[in-house]
Amino acid sequence: MEIRKKEKESVAGLLYRFSLKIKQSGVLREVKKRRFHHRPTNRRQKRISAIYREAKKKELAKAKKLGEL
Repeated sequence: MEIRKKEKESVAGLLYRFSLKIKQSGVLREVKKRRFHHRPTNRRQKRISAIYREAKKKELAKAKKLGEL
């Protein structure tokens, strides 16, 4: 993407035009979407991690209840 400075245009004006152009083109949205790309996990792995999370949550709740935390 290329933006050229117009005659008698301030730097702030140039930055404003540039940011508008970037927003309208959708480049920024695409970059944000690709920033944290994760490999897709299979069903079994998702299930195992969900079970682990639930167990940890219960363990934490129990520790809080007993005053250990």
